[in-house]
Amino acid sequence: MKNVGSIDRVVRIVAGVAIIGAGVYYQSWWGAIGAVPLLTGLMGWCPPYAIFGWNTCSIKKG
Repeated sequence: MKNVGSIDRVVRIVAGVAIIGAGVYYQSWWGAIGAVPLLTGLMGWCPPYAIFGWNTCSIKKG
């Protein structure tokens, strides 16, 4: 079940790509951290959101 809304997803994808790009540019392994927001944005599901019961997705299961 998705818990990440559309604006949240776009922000995560852009941030993830930017972090990965910075890691490649600066030749740092820290760029690998960008995979976390990128993957959660692509999947539309965030584990901490699920744990805390947060949901930014406008589609509700009913």
